[in-house]
Amino acid sequence: MLTFSGRAERAGADGVRLQASGGVLALTSAALAPQGLFDQTPTILAMRIVRADPELSCDLVVASLAEGALPTELALPDTALSPAWAGIAPPRDGWQHVADLSAGILAERAQWGISAVAHGSPEGSGEEAVRALRARIWGEPDEDLHGLPRGVAFAAEAFGFIASTRDARSAHHLGAEQVRVTQSGRWTRLAFDRGHVLSRGPAVRGLTAVRATGAAAGPEIE
Repeated sequence: MLTFSGRAERAGADGVRLQASGGVLALTSAALAPQGLFDQTPTILAMRIVRADPELSCDLVVASLAEGALPTELALPDTALSPAWAGIAPPRDGWQHVADLSAGILAERAQWGISAVAHGSPEGSGEEAVRALRARIWGEPDEDLHGLPRGVAFAAEAFGFIASTRDARSAHHLGAEQVRVTQSGRWTRLAFDRGHVLSRGPAVRGLTAVRATGAAAGPEIE
């Protein structure tokens, strides 16, 4: 959980949402989200689901997490946040499998986008110009991702959902994992072994259902 929070901070996310009930804790953060009425940045969330104390019940957004007095405890800040992205939530059910994507392709498109943003933002670029560039790069539908916005690849990379060959604990090599893609209404979900990426936007057309050939899909969103 601390790792998730740290990655959210490095990605520039505006807080981490903690939703707990029935022994399940969902941590959600906005890898990308619009900052204003005319901001074209897509809303793309990263989510991690873990086991928690069955008696824990909460729904709040915090700026960060820290270690508590005991190894099993977390320390929360004194105040909660109210970011706009926390006001929208993916549906709990109705998800239908529409495709599978190679984690390797997602890694490649993430690196391409990161490079494009870096090269398109020379020193001295204004904040609005950089935000517009990020919105264009990450919000653009990518043919290599079956038309999904390129930002889903950024979220997967930024939150460490794509397994690395250097990670001896992972059963996958980089690119070996087949990522299950499902849709429910305006939402699209990519289920990795390590977490979920959720994109909100127009329903993507043209995704062809593919028989799963990789690891089993991740847990359903509770």
